[in-house]
Amino acid sequence: MLLKGALSGITVLDMSRLLPGPYCSMILADHGARVIAIEDRRFEAESALTRIVNRNKEHMSLNLKTDAGKTIFYELVKKADVIIEGFRPGVVDRLSVNYEHIKAINEKIIYCSITGYGQTGAYRDRVGHDVNYLSVSGVLNLIGQHNQPPSIPGVQLADIAGGAMNATIGILLALFAREKTGIGQYIDISMTDGMVGLLPLPLSFLQFTGKEPERSEGLLSHRYACYNVYETADGRYLSLGAVEYRFWQKICEVFGVKEYIPFQYDDSRRHTIIEYFRNKIKEKTLSEWEHELNAQEICWAPVRTLSEVLQDSLFQERQMIVRTSDNSSPFSLTIGVPIKLSTTPGSVRTLPPEFGHNTELILKELGYSISDIQEFQSAGVV
Repeated sequence: MLLKGALSGITVLDMSRLLPGPYCSMILADHGARVIAIEDRRFEAESALTRIVNRNKEHMSLNLKTDAGKTIFYELVKKADVIIEGFRPGVVDRLSVNYEHIKAINEKIIYCSITGYGQTGAYRDRVGHDVNYLSVSGVLNLIGQHNQPPSIPGVQLADIAGGAMNATIGILLALFAREKTGIGQYIDISMTDGMVGLLPLPLSFLQFTGKEPERSEGLLSHRYACYNVYETADGRYLSLGAVEYRFWQKICEVFGVKEYIPFQYDDSRRHTIIEYFRNKIKEKTLSEWEHELNAQEICWAPVRTLSEVLQDSLFQERQMIVRTSDNSSPFSLTIGVPIKLSTTPGSVRTLPPEFGHNTELILKELGYSISDIQEFQSAGVV
């Protein structure tokens, strides 16, 4: 087992902020890449909320609007493999840290840009956030109760699934291609593109039925009793997910309604069947249902709170909830590495650094003296 991780030896410069880019570089860092997060000190006050995704990284403050800051960055580029940026289109051109400029310094560089709407197209200059990318992609229209306004999900789907994860995939693909060609390349990640990429099943249903998908009216979204969410006696919720006939049959047997077995997807009876399960499941608490249903081979699950997830033995056994050695830090408890590799596993090795914590060490590594560093600090370069 190689504890350094699959990406050991890869150096990443992350100029992005907030969630999409830093989440991407966290994945790379978890798997052994050396990640140097680079931020202008004027954003220091805004860094606390997303600090958790800076684990396993080094953090450097650097003002790329200064000539000295650019020179330092160019020195870092010479030894880097990957650059991540999340500025609005055109910003890196004005800062002279765009792909063409960087490629002239290091032709093997893999340069990944993450934006809301991409580097091309009519929306490229629009500002936005997660909810906007969900909206324009059609995803938000499918989330929520029927005949009610769309519901904003409590996790950042566009930022993470649309931006960070697609960026990670793109970087890994580019690294693999570079192994064969020796050439780096540019990666254009649009979070909105990523959300459209989540629509294969809604598109299939549209093509199959000819009907526009509606909120809570799809095969896999509340329309039928077999795939639904139900309230328990204590105001908690549980989910049923019996898409296949054999699982639906088992649920009907467990709940004592074998007469419903033939009508799993019968539209004329779906309201009656849903109402039965609503009333039945509300007769017992979530704990009582857990005790009763865990012994059955059916597709069900309790709807957990975040605090319950942190205490769940499953996620502790799977090392998805881990604690670092520094128990005094509020960031010592964190989310683990979901990609389980047998020979080169990822790991949580270090806590998120303080803002600019590694600046001096990195500058010394580049050959700058103490007096140089003091001058940079006085001039607002770092």
